[in-house]
Amino acid sequence: MRGFLTIPRTMYVTGCSQCGARPIIALIKVGEYTVKCPISDSHYHTEPGLIDLDDWNRHNQPQTRGDYNVSSVFAV
Repeated sequence: MRGFLTIPRTMYVTGCSQCGARPIIALIKVGEYTVKCPISDSHYHTEPGLIDLDDWNRHNQPQTRGDYNVSSVFAV
């Protein structure tokens, strides 16, 4: 990685859905950036281009564990 920026704590971003790490902004090539997980390159990252925190937040929602019963939610 040639360079990266940390996202200030005053800006809302969700953590990585796979490991929970706070994302960074990485320089891909001149004028193109990506928002990515600092832990692993295999975790989700935005497409190279402008800094897109909205795309990162949409794709990194907390995952459910599946330990709930759907039938109890719709009980009549």
